[in-house]
Amino acid sequence: MGIGRIVGAMLRARDISKVLSFKTLFEGVSLNIAAGDRLGIIGPNGSGKSTLLKMLAGLIEPDGGEILLDGPPVSAFVAQEDVFGAGLDARGVALRAASEGSMSRGGERDEHRDSVIADIVLARVGFPDEMTSRDPSTLSGGWRKRLSIASALAYTGDAPDLLVLDEPTNHLDLEGIHWLEEFLVRMTTRTRGAAVFVTHDRDFIERVCTRVAELNRAYPDGLLAVGGNYSEFLRRKRELLDAQARQQQNLSNQVRKDLDWLSRGPQGRGTKAKGRIDRSHARIDALAEARERSAAAERGGSRVEFNTSGRKTRKLIEARGIAKSLGGRALFSDLDLVLGAGGRVGLLGPNGSGKTTLIRVLTGELEPDAGEVLLAEPRPEVVVFSQLREGFDPETTLRDALCPAGDHVTFRGRSIHVAGWARRFLFHERQLEQSVGSLSGGELARVHVARIMLQPSDVLVLDEPTNDLDIPTLEIMEESLESYPGALVLVTHDRAMLARLADAVVSLDGRGGARSFAGLDQALAAFESSREAGAPEQRPQKPAPKPADGGVGRRVKLSYNEQREYDRIEADIERAEETVASAEADVGRPEVVGDHEAMRAACDALEAAQNTLAGLYARWEYLEQKRAGGAV
Repeated sequence: MGIGRIVGAMLRARDISKVLSFKTLFEGVSLNIAAGDRLGIIGPNGSGKSTLLKMLAGLIEPDGGEILLDGPPVSAFVAQEDVFGAGLDARGVALRAASEGSMSRGGERDEHRDSVIADIVLARVGFPDEMTSRDPSTLSGGWRKRLSIASALAYTGDAPDLLVLDEPTNHLDLEGIHWLEEFLVRMTTRTRGAAVFVTHDRDFIERVCTRVAELNRAYPDGLLAVGGNYSEFLRRKRELLDAQARQQQNLSNQVRKDLDWLSRGPQGRGTKAKGRIDRSHARIDALAEARERSAAAERGGSRVEFNTSGRKTRKLIEARGIAKSLGGRALFSDLDLVLGAGGRVGLLGPNGSGKTTLIRVLTGELEPDAGEVLLAEPRPEVVVFSQLREGFDPETTLRDALCPAGDHVTFRGRSIHVAGWARRFLFHERQLEQSVGSLSGGELARVHVARIMLQPSDVLVLDEPTNDLDIPTLEIMEESLESYPGALVLVTHDRAMLARLADAVVSLDGRGGARSFAGLDQALAAFESSREAGAPEQRPQKPAPKPADGGVGRRVKLSYNEQREYDRIEADIERAEETVASAEADVGRPEVVGDHEAMRAACDALEAAQNTLAGLYARWEYLEQKRAGGAV
């Protein structure tokens, strides 16, 4: 374990491992991060993604292996939860971060410089002047996340080599997610720094990532890193798992022959037995490892199924011309909506636009200011999965949280022991006495899913269900919801989930308006039209100040050497793509998949080829922009 220097990458994690509370999160993991990377890290809940992020950011040390650095990179970490010091306004948060970052790099306090940096980063994340004096606790989730990112930028002097973000899209509305996507692309292009983030937002990964890495025991070294977006990652993952399955079958066939030969006894084995015995045992060990990886690949997410009462009522809930205001502000008005068995409605809108209030009106918890809400008779059973997910005392054991009465739960008329019920949600029996206060966000989310699965429902309301759930669990949840026979109300900014499930979308604009759309595509088209029209709340209110030296924003032409580089870069890219294709073929070869050392060497070669290609593409984009006379 240690720190060293490398060439060709900003940072390289080599054979790192981490044990937490006697549980091995991961081991033997290797990963490169190069300038300009936008690396998305995914993986099952509990695989150690957040821990890996903190290692890459330099906040914690690996238990084994080493982190190699190309010089001391300037890095900043944006945690899941946005925490700011008491007594500071938004500008004060950025100002303090600028000062602390400068002194951490050996500089001296310079109030003028720190003030300029604070103003620059707040402008860069779109903070209007009138909001810089706000108490951060009064900001919406989206603006708090922007302030966290501004603070991280200020800490690096607005020049991060590495920006590390843990679940940055949690609690962001659609506008906030769009802004974050564009910001990360601009930042990595502007500074040539890298961004590394953990997220379960599949559309975000698709739109932003230049590379995707999954932390999972299904792979020989515990991690699969692929150049490209999420679609490319899924393609390559399937190829690798198919190759592993073929290799496992080949090994299984050979091991059967080995066992038959070993069972003959010394005289029946013939000469040169020792070498063959060693090779046979090596194949037996390799088959055991292959089966473990196969089991990890098949494990997937929690087994999510929702219970229903079986009612087929065409109109469970009908809203006629409803309106609601809170604190003198109109949330929605003149809204008509029918929820019947089999109907699936998605709710969209900025944070604070009234989505949760609309749910409370539809379910009868709040009275509308105008219009009426009609409920079927007998009153439909409504189950709500709240984004707040409150209700458990932190000292409550996992056993009691999963099974409130006795040692069994009743699910769909069948009695299931709490240990079996826990396994359904990927908990081990030894965890049953663990307190829920010690669970991760993803684990706690699975506990809440387990609880609502026990409640028969006619109307199922999921309020931001994707927060903290891993991708395998999300996909299984979506499969279950597709066949859910009751009415579904889905409040989420997860575009992949909405696109798959929502038959209709109701969009609240945050100014009292509400519109209904036939599906997500129509709603997103309207959203983009609104953005292009330049609605005031969707535009940055203040341009970033230009540095006195004129470095940023200066229009320049290609130099002689840059023009020569530009003339040959397309050919360089073609050769690099051929190298990547060859390296991909090597990784999929059965004899490589079955050989641990050969697989590691092949993966290293592939990653190096992908890094080279990514660097060439980034350089080509830079030269193309500069050649066109754009700002650089």
